[in-house]
Amino acid sequence: MSMNDPLGDMLTRIRNAQLRGKSTVKTPASKLRAWVLDVLTAEGYIRGYEPTTGADGHPELEISLKYFEGTPVIRELKRVSTPGRRVYASVKEIPVVRQGLGVSIVSTPKGVMSDAAARTANVGGEVLCTVF
Repeated sequence: MSMNDPLGDMLTRIRNAQLRGKSTVKTPASKLRAWVLDVLTAEGYIRGYEPTTGADGHPELEISLKYFEGTPVIRELKRVSTPGRRVYASVKEIPVVRQGLGVSIVSTPKGVMSDAAARTANVGGEVLCTVF
């Protein structure tokens, strides 16, 4: 069966794994997922990820989740732009998450980056998700 929203699926897997207190979670590999995970790693929300091969031979990404004193570092992970409703923002309209404490992940012509990096590069784009 095909998946309609691969990025939304990955974010849900991360949320569910953190609710269960798992240290790692696996998700099917794609370039967009890897780029989003690069931003999450750079911002300090996850420990990192590494590409692996699943039992069926398909490529996967194994994500190492991050906890602080037993609670997940990621408190809130929301998908903003969905396949049915794309949300685009110019540089001035990129949302600020929790008065700057969180991060918006934006897909721009210069690549997938955090909201602060997009403002620095003076580019807007599709708001993929918000993290706090």
